[in-house]
Amino acid sequence: MGDHKEQPLRVGAAVRRRRRALELTLAVVAERSGLSVPFLSQVENDRARPSTSSLEKVADALRTTAVELLAAADPACSVDVVRADGSEPLPHPRTRSLVRGHHQMHASEFTGDHDAGREFQYRNDQLMYVADGAVEIEAEGRAYRLGRGDTLYLTGGVRHRWRAAESDTRVIVVAVAEHIEAVRDRPRR
Repeated sequence: MGDHKEQPLRVGAAVRRRRRALELTLAVVAERSGLSVPFLSQVENDRARPSTSSLEKVADALRTTAVELLAAADPACSVDVVRADGSEPLPHPRTRSLVRGHHQMHASEFTGDHDAGREFQYRNDQLMYVADGAVEIEAEGRAYRLGRGDTLYLTGGVRHRWRAAESDTRVIVVAVAEHIEAVRDRPRR
């Protein structure tokens, strides 16, 4: 009772909004992502559902993350319960969104191993909380090892990468949503 009814995630409108906000054509996104214009058009019109890999390529081309696109896919709710056992996970089986909709905050739970080779840089601030296990994080040339109950705060714009140091690791990442102007853009070096 009181739970938001699950609908299949439709990322098309979120992809289109992000593309238009960046004033990009489908051709430019296709070139950046390595995907075809017809496929991207089908995604935007919710006639095709992208794989995890394709969604990450689209997100990278749009200078955002797959998590942000998925978070922007659902309509916003003022009160929403996300059940641990019944929520629809994100495409990757070990990742689930803890907040649905287009909100000022986004939160995700990562369980198990994580792609340590991928570097992240978010526009706004984020907080990582280790609920179980341990993680190793590299940020601004320094390495950090966090254990259960530890947190790491990252200011917007900080490049970082992380990996689970133990198989039973569970990390909660809470961030100010990308669409919010929480910090001024920093000049790129």
